[in-house]
Order: sequence, then C-alpha cells, then structure tokens
Amino acid sequence: MKTVFLPLILLVLFISYSCGDEQVNTTNVEDINALVNPFIGTDFHGHMYPGATVPFGMVQLSPDTRTKGWDACSGYHYSDSVILGFSHTHLSGTGIGDMGDILLMPYTGKASLQSGEGEPKGIGYKSSFKKENEEAHPGYYSVFLDDPQVKVELSSTQRAGIHKYTFPKSDHAGFILDLAHSIHQQPVTEADIQIISNTEIAGYRKTKGWAINHYVYFNAKFSKPFTVQLYNNDVLIKNKKSISGTKVKAIISFNTSDKEEVFVSVGISPVDHQGAAQNLMAEIPDFNFNKVVKNAQASWQKELSKIQISGGTADEQTVFYTALYHTNLSPIIYTDADGRYRGMDHQIHSSQQKSYTIYSLWDTYRAQHPLFTIIKPEYNQDLIRDLLRKSKEGGILPMWELAANYTGTMIGSHAVPVIADAYMKGNRDFDADLALQAMIEAVEYDSIRPIQYPTPAFIPALMPKAKLYDKQYGYIPNDLEISSTSKGLEFAYDYWCIATMAKEMGKTDIANHYYKRSQHYKAYFDKETGFMRGKNRDGSWKKPFNPRFSAHWKTPYAEGNAWQWTWYVPHDINGLMNLLGGKKQFGIKLDSLFTITSEVLGEEKSADITGLIGQYAHGNEPSHHIAYLFNYADMPWRTQEVVSDIRSKFYTNTPDGLCGNEDCGQMSAWYILNAMGFYPVCPGDNMYSIGVPVFDHIRIAVGNNKTFEVIAKNNSTENKYVQKVYLNGKALDSHLIHHADIMKGGELIFEMGKEKVIFWK
Repeated sequence: MKTVFLPLILLVLFISYSCGDEQVNTTNVEDINALVNPFIGTDFHGHMYPGATVPFGMVQLSPDTRTKGWDACSGYHYSDSVILGFSHTHLSGTGIGDMGDILLMPYTGKASLQSGEGEPKGIGYKSSFKKENEEAHPGYYSVFLDDPQVKVELSSTQRAGIHKYTFPKSDHAGFILDLAHSIHQQPVTEADIQIISNTEIAGYRKTKGWAINHYVYFNAKFSKPFTVQLYNNDVLIKNKKSISGTKVKAIISFNTSDKEEVFVSVGISPVDHQGAAQNLMAEIPDFNFNKVVKNAQASWQKELSKIQISGGTADEQTVFYTALYHTNLSPIIYTDADGRYRGMDHQIHSSQQKSYTIYSLWDTYRAQHPLFTIIKPEYNQDLIRDLLRKSKEGGILPMWELAANYTGTMIGSHAVPVIADAYMKGNRDFDADLALQAMIEAVEYDSIRPIQYPTPAFIPALMPKAKLYDKQYGYIPNDLEISSTSKGLEFAYDYWCIATMAKEMGKTDIANHYYKRSQHYKAYFDKETGFMRGKNRDGSWKKPFNPRFSAHWKTPYAEGNAWQWTWYVPHDINGLMNLLGGKKQFGIKLDSLFTITSEVLGEEKSADITGLIGQYAHGNEPSHHIAYLFNYADMPWRTQEVVSDIRSKFYTNTPDGLCGNEDCGQMSAWYILNAMGFYPVCPGDNMYSIGVPVFDHIRIAVGNNKTFEVIAKNNSTENKYVQKVYLNGKALDSHLIHHADIMKGGELIFEMGKEKVIFWK
C-alpha cells in the first residue's frame, strides 16, 4: 500500500518568489501533486478543464476545444482532438457555459482570422493534437500542436498566466489574439486592443452571457519583438495603435529559429487596464517560466497536504487528491493586487477585504462549505464577509453569483445555510446581526426593496413570487410557480437555518417564527402515494403523477423527480420519518429508492439526472445526503453499502470519472468527506453522520497545530461493515459526531468486519 503521510520533521525548502498575495513555504516531501489527475471530469458531463491554475486563482489558463453545446461549459472535452486556442478564464464543472476570455493561438505559415471550430482541416485557426502529447499537473499544462508543430506549456499565478511556446524554424510565425472568442459564444458588447510597444499589448472586453456584464481587462508582454495587424469585423485597420469594437482581433507576427522559445505573460483584471498591468507586474515580473511553475506547485502542495492518507489503491489515492484539488478551484479571487474590485453595483471599490466570485451556492452549501469549515475555516469566513458585502452592494444575497453579476440561477437562498453553518460551528468573524438581517431579506418577498444592477429579467428569479406564495398559502401552489415543490422544500430548510442561528443569538421571536415556517415541507406530502408532490391553489394534487417522470424545469421538481426530492427534509428527518409511517416504513421506502428500476420517464427528462442507482441520482446535488438516511432508520449497513457503491461506481481515475457536473467543488467535496468516513446531512446542526472510510489512516490538519485522525482497523474488501466506532477511545452511542470533536483533534477509530450491525448499540 502506498503511503503519503508527511513526516513531522522535514527539510523545509523556502521558495522566495511570491505567487499572488503570500510567500509560499513548502516542504521537501513526496510530491502529493503527482497524485492529482486534472483530466478526471473532463469527459462525460463533468465539465472540467485540465489547464493551469493556483488555488482559488483568478486565472485558469487552459485549452479550448469547443465552444458549442452543453459539454462545452468549460471549453474543453476530453473526446476532442482539436484545440482552438488557449484562454485565461474557465468555469469548474458548471452546467452553464461562460468565460473563455482572451484567447491566444500560435501559428506558423499563413495566419487565419477565423476560428476553425467545426470547419474542415486547414480551415481557420486550430490544430489537431494527440492525447499522448498532452500533460496536466496542478499548476502546469502542456500539449504539442501537430499543425503548427509548436509545443505549448502553460502555468499561472493568482491573477496572471504565463505561456511558453517552442516554435520550429519559420519565416512566418506568431499568434492569433481573438477577443471575439468565448465559451457558448457569449456576445461581446465592447472590446479594445492597444499596442503599447513591439513587445506589449493591452486590451479589454465586455461580454453579455450568463454573467450579463462581464468585464475582463488584460496586459500581455512578449519575450520576442513582433509586428501587429489589427482587425475589426475582420477588416484590417491600418496605421493605428488601437482599435475598439465588438469583434476585434490581432495577428502578431515574427520569425523563429528551430526550437526557439517564446514566452507570453498575461495579467488580467475585472477593474481596468491599470489593474491588469499591475497584477502582471506584481506576480510575473519577468519570463521565468520555471519559477512560476515551481511556485504554483508549492501552492498546491500546501493545500493538498492538509489531508494525508495511507492505504487504499493507487487509483483511490489519485481520486481522493484530485477531488481535493477540485475543491480548491472556486470561489476565485476577484480583487486586484492593489485591493480594488468590481462590486455587485458594478462600481469600482477599494478594500483590504478580498472580493471573490463564482458562488455555486445551490450545490456547494451541502459539502464544499462544510469541508471548508474543517480544513480552511478562515477562508470560509472570508467568503461569508464577501457575500454580506455583495448583499449590501447589490441589495440581496446572491443565489448563483458570477463576475459580480446576479444570475438568478437555481432555486432557494443558499447563502443562508453557508452563513448559519459557519456561525453554529463557532466561525463568527463576521457581523452576525448584519448576516441575520441579510438572511431574512433573502427569503422574504419584497417587491420594492431595490436590487441593484441586474436586468429586469433577473429580478423575478432573485425575488420570485414563490416567497410570497409560501407565506400566503403555507406552500407554493404548483399552478402558480414552476419547480414549486423543490422550491418549497428548500425554503423550509433555509427557514430552519435562520431559526437555528437566531435562537443561538438569543432572538427568540425570530427563531420561533422561522421554526414554524420550516414545517411547511409537510404541505407537499401526499400520504396516499408516499411522495412529495405538486399541490395546486385549490389544494388538489397535480395530475397525472408518476414519481419517475421528469421534464427539465417543467414540473414541480427542479432537475429531478419525486423519487429524488421526497427525501429533501434534512432539518427534520424525524418529521419526514413520521410522514412515511415510522422508522420501519421509512427504511423500506428508502431502500426501494436504490432498488427500483433506474429508468427515468419523460421525453424531456433532465440531463442532470445521472449517476443512477435505482432512482437515486448522484450526478445531481439534491440526492447527496440521502445515503445517510439509513442511519436514522437503524440500518447503518445500508448507508455503508450504498456509500461504497457510489464511490466505486461514480468516482474513478479516468477522464469520465465523474458521473455529473462537478459544480464548482461539490461533487468532489462529497467524495472527500465520505472517504474520511462522515458526512454533514444537515449543514447548520454541527453534526456529521458516520459512513465508512476508504483509507486505513487519514490525518486532517484542523488548525491550531491540531490533527484529527481517522483509522480503519481490519479494513479490507471482505470486512466492509462498521462493527464499532470509537472517538478518543470512547465508543459512540449514536451514528453522529459533533463538529467540535473534530476540531479539538483526536482519533476516530473504525473497527471493520463482516457483520451487518448497528454499531452504536
């Protein structure tokens, strides 16, 4: 068995080059980075990119292989054999595409202005490549482009990227700089290119896509002098040093000797040209490519070494560290090196408090943010302070924020559980009164409270009348609101989070009000069918009804069906159990979820329903807590069986090793927590339900020089059931452990065996 424990006494290698905001100290240890495979999730519907970035970096310098279709959300799909170019911003496993800003593509011979996507070979700028000539590691990506015969190597810092191109001998070589390129072909509303000198170019573009107003400024420096031709709408603009428009491009030209290395460093900024230039100067002041790579690797080593594992197979170790890598990709920094940032009001502000972007809150509140409360609580509190500032600048907490834009994507108000979960765990380095006020404003309907800057089309998504209906009717009528049942169930959980935090703060009236409303989930339960259903204004159930039916965003269920959504009552599992007829019937019904046919009915069924075991859909987040409900029914062996089944089937060391969208770290955070042997069924209650660990020994750095260790004794394929669990030598008397017990440090010991037992009895 391979071991990746870090010794306690190590030779410390100090790397003096600063990557972003801080000096990085690394240790001369076995390279955990080598256990990361950035190609995991780049196939099927994982929507991941393989390119170079640093933890939570603003730059994700990666190849784009396609811009069209659902599986182009990250700009890259492993099945492709053609590269269109290398752009500086990408989304991590989302279900909607955007970004792909500031594309560079090397050429030799005749340069083309047109993208070659979808065109026959030889038409447009693009190049074929072979998979065996492609390589990716944390902070580094390389590929050999067959058509121009150019080797490409990429690395990055927080706010800048560096390119290294090894050219063949050519009298006609250079780059295409395309500011019209974007993922999902988002319209460019403004753009400019400025020639600063024969080695420096600056520019800017604004796109109207998923982020309705997305600003990216750049400053690019080249190691080799060039000549430039500027184009607007494919028309050559002569005798000018700058151009502006909506379709601006440049052909950058020079000649090269054989194996000549040409470097390009690019700083970006959401603020202005000056910010991009300052970011570049602060982070990549020269063309020392190797230094940037080493510093990026050191940043990753520091983050990945917070959890150390022993045992398991080589593939399981790679899946684990790749998952940990994925959880460190977003939210990304959105503040320039000088402290300026673009706010939700789209004004430029300056603050010592960092700004961030890419909040996939509908997904990440479930496992990624709870994971942060264990291994990086300071960062999580930083995000909460940023969310509260966004609420103040924009008028409401974000649902799904992108590039300082409200998008109105998904449902619920899940900044609420992120804040409540941190507060209840004692992570309170933010204004709690302001937070509670913002949380209440996020769930209450208010038609006149201003929401700054979003287009009118987004306001109904940010302030849906579903909030009003829930208060008026005690539920959301299906004939008045789409996804009514899913919204109502999520609102009920958000209400509970507010109540729990308010109670802790001594605000009893607020707590009692929202505790009462958190019981609204019961209005959706149909005792005759045993499912949560859509209910009309007159109290009748929506018909026809089949719990396996799905129509994407056209039914009472968001991205799912009744089988998947009936279990979404994380805050009152006992109440749900009573609705279903008690513990025994609850267990029987739950077991049937995993044993019924996996056929989902409907011609327009949601593409998000993937990773099926029965009707359980691991590829979409509403199912992520369900396996642990067996524990509440005194059937822990089923939790252990199902969790093990999910891990082995849907997390593999292959490009298609994710069964659905990664969703900015949530899919991977689920694996990390489950591999450690516990999971937060209900963020906000401070408890984790016991599962079954993957590895023989896990060490988790929990801060303050403390370590929490998870040990699995007699762990093997045959001994797959938990016989007993001990916390610091004392046998657990339930399936739950408290967050505080983890953060104190200590040992959680699993005794494994062949028997199906209730390990706490």
